[in-house]
Amino acid sequence: MALATSAINLLPIPAALVVDTGGALSLATCNGPFQQAGLGVAAGPSPFLHYARAQIEAFLDGDALKDEFPWQFGDAVDCRHYRVTLARIALGTLRRCLVTLVDHTAELRTEHNLRREMLTDSLTGLPNRAGFSDRLETMLANPQERGGYAIMVLDLDRFSRINACLGSMAGDELLITVARRLKGAIRGHDILARTGGDEFGILLTLEEGPGDAEHVAKRIEGALATPFRLSDFEIMISCSIGIAFGSSDVDDAEELIRHAQFTVRRSKVSGKAESYQMQAFDIAREQFSMETALRRAIENGDMRLTYQPICDLSTGRIVAFESLARWTDEDGRPHSPDTFIPVAEESGLIVPLGRWAIDEAARTLAAWDARAGGDCGVKFAVNLSAIQLQRDAIPQLVEHALATNGLAGARLSLELTESALVTDPDRIAGIMHALKALGTTIAMDDFGTGYSNLAYLQKLPIDVLKIDRSFITGMLADRDKVAIVRAILSLSQALGMMTTAEGIETRELSQTLAALGCTYGQGYVYARPLEAEAAYSFLSASH
Repeated sequence: MALATSAINLLPIPAALVVDTGGALSLATCNGPFQQAGLGVAAGPSPFLHYARAQIEAFLDGDALKDEFPWQFGDAVDCRHYRVTLARIALGTLRRCLVTLVDHTAELRTEHNLRREMLTDSLTGLPNRAGFSDRLETMLANPQERGGYAIMVLDLDRFSRINACLGSMAGDELLITVARRLKGAIRGHDILARTGGDEFGILLTLEEGPGDAEHVAKRIEGALATPFRLSDFEIMISCSIGIAFGSSDVDDAEELIRHAQFTVRRSKVSGKAESYQMQAFDIAREQFSMETALRRAIENGDMRLTYQPICDLSTGRIVAFESLARWTDEDGRPHSPDTFIPVAEESGLIVPLGRWAIDEAARTLAAWDARAGGDCGVKFAVNLSAIQLQRDAIPQLVEHALATNGLAGARLSLELTESALVTDPDRIAGIMHALKALGTTIAMDDFGTGYSNLAYLQKLPIDVLKIDRSFITGMLADRDKVAIVRAILSLSQALGMMTTAEGIETRELSQTLAALGCTYGQGYVYARPLEAEAAYSFLSASH
């Protein structure tokens, strides 16, 4: 197969030649574009024909009119990339083809550079989130390597505060320094990336098992133990570390990264590196599902209030009802408040839920008054969440609910926990005074289980201390609980406050608390939480 070349001296791109079926495939002396493309030299074999001989022979022996394939020529430093096209030429009895080589090295280099920029964090020079995922996906593509690696995610503590106080330039300087220290703490074959603002990811190869990840985590903690110098300050930086181990069951890079990020939240609570646990992740997913269903229930009016009586311990007379939110989902499954209230607080749904509870309690109390032909003789207690107090205009909501339903402020008792005071004492104090100005009663719920400052108890307009059930249950058989209850009762009397004991389940306990000077009682010994109609009937029967 003889090879003939065009005699026209073309530009280097594209280069073209013609081969035919005249005999053995060889290359004559050629200059210009063909010499630059590596088609041959003045004497000697052609690298291109050595590479493409089989493709050209198969093309000439076949019936296709056109074929394309890539070819690269040169060493790694100065490699050239060509796109080779074979086009059939029918001239007489000879079977010929035109071979065209298009050099697209510059195009590929530009594409490579752009991709590298897209996958690199411009501040630290490390792979970014996309680059980290790309490296992980490459590893996941090899089934033999699954299970022999781990993903570690680090989240810097207090970084947002540093950014806010010292400025973004100081924050950038800190991130660069942290990246250097992390690079020095990990092993040479591990991959470090900056996956977010103050978040770093590490792809660890486990040579000796899961213990490798723990050793790396300890080295990282040690590397960050030395203070960082920023401007005139020496600042200590710690981090929360979440670890997710690879397995043959997981082949999604983003899923593995999410597992590690999820575990960082546990690390922030525990103060140490935490490993991913499927059970905790399933619980979190279930909570997200519950959040969706709870939002729908609030919007559709599917929530309801139940009412538990609060009795005067000295007379046994019902003086109030505590309104308690209850929820049965669309599938008929009841959910405990201990389950859905934390979800509502974390998601912010506690705000619309709390608004609904205030309005519903006021509406129900007004309906009871109408049925009784006047004041039915009791007040309603409504719980206020700490988050609700922070985010909502509670005094205005209560005032509107009272006015809409024609109720006096004294008919409502608003219960808040000790934790609500800790968040923003001055603001909460202002809210409490505004509520007190409406005539409402203020009660501190679950007293003794939080972080009460006795000075605040003296200054705040609190009318009732509710003694937590943990001190009441089993009190008669526990001298320490008796001592605690006595102390709370003495404190309340000294501050001029009334007291309500929660969780009373026996008459003997009720009588003991009355003898000790407790004002009110609440618990199963009187009644469980009742639906509105049953609660009104219970009230009517007791009077």
